[in-house]
Amino acid sequence: MGYTFTPDDVSFLTSPAGADALVAAAELPLTAASRLADVAAVRALVGPRRAGAVLETAVLRRRAASKLSAPQRWLLTDEALQQATPSPVAAHRAGRLVDRDVHDVTCSVGADLVEVAAVARRAVGSDLDPVRLAMARENLRGAASVLRADALVSVVRADALASVSRGAVVLADPARRDAAGRRRWRQQDFAPPLGELASVHRRRDLVVKTAPGLDPASVPWAAEVELVSLDGDVREACLWSAGLATPGVGRRASVLSSRGRPPWTVTDAEDDTCPVRDVGEWIVDPDDAVVRAGLVRQYAARHGLGQLDPRIAYLTGDVPPPGVRAFRVLAHGTYTEKALRAELARRGVGRLEILVRGLAVDPNRLRPRLRLRGVREVTVVLTRIGRAPTAYLCAPVPVMCPGPRAGGRSGGGG
Repeated sequence: MGYTFTPDDVSFLTSPAGADALVAAAELPLTAASRLADVAAVRALVGPRRAGAVLETAVLRRRAASKLSAPQRWLLTDEALQQATPSPVAAHRAGRLVDRDVHDVTCSVGADLVEVAAVARRAVGSDLDPVRLAMARENLRGAASVLRADALVSVVRADALASVSRGAVVLADPARRDAAGRRRWRQQDFAPPLGELASVHRRRDLVVKTAPGLDPASVPWAAEVELVSLDGDVREACLWSAGLATPGVGRRASVLSSRGRPPWTVTDAEDDTCPVRDVGEWIVDPDDAVVRAGLVRQYAARHGLGQLDPRIAYLTGDVPPPGVRAFRVLAHGTYTEKALRAELARRGVGRLEILVRGLAVDPNRLRPRLRLRGVREVTVVLTRIGRAPTAYLCAPVPVMCPGPRAGGRSGGGG
């Protein structure tokens, strides 16, 4: 558990003295080894009463650098940062709400609200925690330069299970951790519970951020379920009610990058005709959002790929698609541990990446048993083709082909 902020802490942190202290604290090492010295330095600067709030904010801002845009402008709590949506993901979701009135009923410190206020006609944020509300107001002020110039933005104290606005899209991000920081997996344990949230706002356009592992059958009100990944990691499942869903789309995978690659999306409305075929020059490992959304065949059909096996997510082809891990195949054959060990020894392999789908193989346990002693590096893909365990030896570094193909679909939302 992190430092417990008070409204008075927020007032101090936004004062000129607090702002100066945060600038000074940002220059400290802020490591476990330097903690005693860091505490002493901040106490000397602002006194013991204010030191905790200043140090915690400096540490949280440093941690936020991998998640939030312009992290040095944010006021945060530890729990709020853990649940905060990464800025590129929040901006992607907000892109489907352009020119709408939007009420973020679980706004916390405003990570989603800032992105909504950049595109919405009117944005309202609400929460029950007075400290987070105070932080949200300050975070909106700090982000004023990126907000929509004509937007009306307000922050109010209200329960997410009370319908206190009219006509606006309801945006919610139920908390999925308990007071001890442990993850909650059952919808009824979310705060607020997902079923109650959907019931209270059943007559409204509703969009809910939730965990990627959610069973779509458990949320019948969601007309569209969107799996969103960022830099290869699936960050959320986004549930869109009927008024917000794209007509004809029930499942969507959206793939985002913070490294300059264009975003792209694939849906279940697309053609899913793809062959099961022998391995080609490349094995393609689709983004996990595509796999979790059950859209491997649609993705394969779009890019002229085939499946190695109808039950396995690995794809193959002679030209890899853009922005995805693709491995050039060097050799392949029936997998046994003995045969793989002999082939790696023959090739002088000393470094090995092991990818597995469809087989009960633990790469961390397999690797030492292979007794690697060479200098070459390869990747091995282990999977099941029909009933046959199969190994594919591939060039060691996956190719990330840049840029979308001409004519390919890119961009987000409906």
